[in-house]
Amino acid sequence: MVQLGEMPDKDGYFGEYGGQILPPELVEIMNGINDAYDEVRQTEAFKTELADLFAHYVGRPSPIFFAKRLTEKVGGAQIYLKREDLNHTGAHKINHCLGEALLAKHMGKKKVLAETGAGQHGVALATACALVDIECEIHMGQVDIEKEAPNVTKMKILGCNLVPVTRGTATLKDAVDSAFEEYLKDPVNTLYAIGSVVGPHPFPRMVRDFQSVVGKEAREQIQQMAGKLPDVVTACVGGGSNAIGMFTAFLDDEDVEIVGVEPAGKGLDTPDNAATMTLGSKGAIHGFKCYNLQDDDGEPLPVYSIASGLDYPGVGPQHCYLKDMGRVRYESADDKECLDAFMTLSRVEGIIPALESAHAVAFAMKEAANMSSDKVILVNLSGRGDKDADFVANKLGL
Repeated sequence: MVQLGEMPDKDGYFGEYGGQILPPELVEIMNGINDAYDEVRQTEAFKTELADLFAHYVGRPSPIFFAKRLTEKVGGAQIYLKREDLNHTGAHKINHCLGEALLAKHMGKKKVLAETGAGQHGVALATACALVDIECEIHMGQVDIEKEAPNVTKMKILGCNLVPVTRGTATLKDAVDSAFEEYLKDPVNTLYAIGSVVGPHPFPRMVRDFQSVVGKEAREQIQQMAGKLPDVVTACVGGGSNAIGMFTAFLDDEDVEIVGVEPAGKGLDTPDNAATMTLGSKGAIHGFKCYNLQDDDGEPLPVYSIASGLDYPGVGPQHCYLKDMGRVRYESADDKECLDAFMTLSRVEGIIPALESAHAVAFAMKEAANMSSDKVILVNLSGRGDKDADFVANKLGL
């Protein structure tokens, strides 16, 4: 039985993963953030303000939708979608961005700094910073800037300072490196609002806590709609924030199978993937220990996914712990399967998913076909595909 309240320990470890692999002066800064978080999250004022924003700004609770036509097309198990794509800003990212922006304000920070891949975290954070009136700076790889033009435009409209990153592969990992270097210049006046359940303690815990609203809602909703708990719960995994937000509510339900879906990219037998849990090994990246895709010297490898939000060479430490203990199974979907799921859901249900989320939809379609019709699969549809529509249309020649 997994006891969520015991994860992480006081040093930020989930088993052997996580922690603070940082210089002593940065450990002190991170501990200060942890202490501030522990203090503010207990106050009625913070809890009330966040709950009010979730309800009246984000639009929570997000609904669950029975994908009847998709279920009929695939055959087998019933497929339900947790509609995080209907949140204000179009994805689950707004859940933790509001929490981080409010925390920064509480701590008296002058600026919030972050990286973004697909741009969903960037848009959500720029939105939250505009709302609470604090400066926002987002670092984004040049490849992703060109690929995710709609989100780039939104970030600029919302008033954030967008910093293009051209080093390395000019994608998410390089954006993280760039943003972290900028953060080190003034960690006293800046909060690094990490965009997933990665990074040094307390961020894996903090982002998980803010995202846990997804699973809490879904667990209650699915029982009302389907009359029981789901047989399978699934979500895409890059860093892993949408997945851990969904999974946390079901960890103690031993009869519920939990599956994270990684990007196999152009194939697990090629270097062009980001299947960290499937192909990675234990190591350290960006201040914490996790499975990651690394070379013989322990340096992160270049990674690839058609979904910009999933091309990260590491993964959240809690995911690593859950993999090792066998509570969560990690599968993968390749670009072709992702695009097929993207187009199928769009044309069968009229829902255009984010390419990230389409990985989980692809797995659900494949899994459902091998299950009986009384079984239920719950998919966290973590974001909508507005940002990806032009890219997909060009790629498929639509």
